[in-house]
Amino acid sequence: MKKIIITIIFSAGLFTSCADLEVTPTSFVTEDKYFKTQDDAVASVTAVYASLSLDPGEQSLFGRNLYFLTDMATDYAAAGVSATNPQVRALSSLTHDATSDRVQVAWRQIYAGINRANVSIDNIPKVVGNETVKTRLINEAKFIRGLLYFQAVRLWGGVPIELHEPTSIQLESLKSRRETVDAVYTQIISDLNAAEALPATYPASDLGRATSGAAKAILAKVYLTRKDYPNAILKAREVINGGYGYALFESFQDIFTKTKKNGKEHIFSVQFEPNQAGNGSSGSTFQATSFIGFTATEPADIISDVALFYDIYAPGDTRRDVSYAKTLPIPGTANIYTFPKPIFKKYLDLTNVATPGNVAINFPIIRYADILLSLAEAINEQGTPTPEAYELINQVRRRAFGKPITTPDAAVDLSGLTQVTFRAAIQEERKKEFVQEGQRWFDLVRWGTLVTEVKKVTAKNSVSERNNLYPIPQSERSIDPVGLPQNPGY
Repeated sequence: MKKIIITIIFSAGLFTSCADLEVTPTSFVTEDKYFKTQDDAVASVTAVYASLSLDPGEQSLFGRNLYFLTDMATDYAAAGVSATNPQVRALSSLTHDATSDRVQVAWRQIYAGINRANVSIDNIPKVVGNETVKTRLINEAKFIRGLLYFQAVRLWGGVPIELHEPTSIQLESLKSRRETVDAVYTQIISDLNAAEALPATYPASDLGRATSGAAKAILAKVYLTRKDYPNAILKAREVINGGYGYALFESFQDIFTKTKKNGKEHIFSVQFEPNQAGNGSSGSTFQATSFIGFTATEPADIISDVALFYDIYAPGDTRRDVSYAKTLPIPGTANIYTFPKPIFKKYLDLTNVATPGNVAINFPIIRYADILLSLAEAINEQGTPTPEAYELINQVRRRAFGKPITTPDAAVDLSGLTQVTFRAAIQEERKKEFVQEGQRWFDLVRWGTLVTEVKKVTAKNSVSERNNLYPIPQSERSIDPVGLPQNPGY
């Protein structure tokens, strides 16, 4: 593995927002040249957060790049005519190989974030004397490291585990061997267990930082992925009953309303600001790639099959018109534009369609609806759906149809299902709930249904069992082909 060596340039105080950071990858810098004060330690952790949203000169990890792997290479999304990168089109058709530049960039970005976390964890104790601040900063870095390893192990299987900053740029020191899947998950759980000690809340100036509730929520998803249903149930209930104040927004639209960022449903989100870092490709590019204007030209990111996705929503399900747009009002006019095919809408800032690079809508890593559906899924996998499991899925459904969330409603509530039909219901709700939220590929792989579901889209019939993992980038294997054996099928 090519360990990512960076210079971090900061301007940050103790409670600097993670959206304000700018980082410039250049060369190796030793700890004695940078870590001098507590402010330096705080700024280093802010840079760890920034690895999720900033990569100057490239689309950021959660700003769109991970979308290619988790969404476009599934059944519901595809590359439109505006997607001119042949590597992107190969991912869309599932004909990609180990030379895919998007797979390589995702690997680099994930390990860049891990490396920043390692730098912080190694050096914070040397410059921070306040035990409370020191522990909090280290645990924030561990949260991001655990989150990034969770992405990596699901994408590639066993991956190298790096826990300390690089001390050399010599070739031999750049090599690192794949660990087992179990070893990676052990490290993820260790990091997230430590992050459970984070504060439950932050002052308004620091909203968006990792919390103890966020650590428990990601742990619930880790255990669900591992099919460790007792622990998934335990952690999900701790999120729900832990006094964190999490709840569903009454309106599905509020999740993606920029004035309601970091609200009660947002357990942890990647923070995006207008024209982040002065480079539109460094922040979120979802608006620019989902909407290129009031035109018949396809944008870069499109729905793969209208009948399989847009048309499946029952009348009154508000999620359809939040997730997709068939029509949009043209600002400054009384005209309504009708698109030839529904476009993705969740990340469109309809108050600022003229400058799509300025989109400032956060990307939700995990929100409360995910915990409700994950708990319902884990309970059902233990045997049969219980009254608790029904209430969890029905709350999500009631909100979707604009009903009072905690009031039973026979018109939308599910009941009388078997374990098999309840499982199918959970899968259907997640399909409608999490459009373009980086969940679909992980869900299909977890359920063992990736090939079956993706083959329903004619243009994606190249899918096969190999697609349950991504290839180790060839550029990484060129450094150490023995230590980084390739995944099957590539």
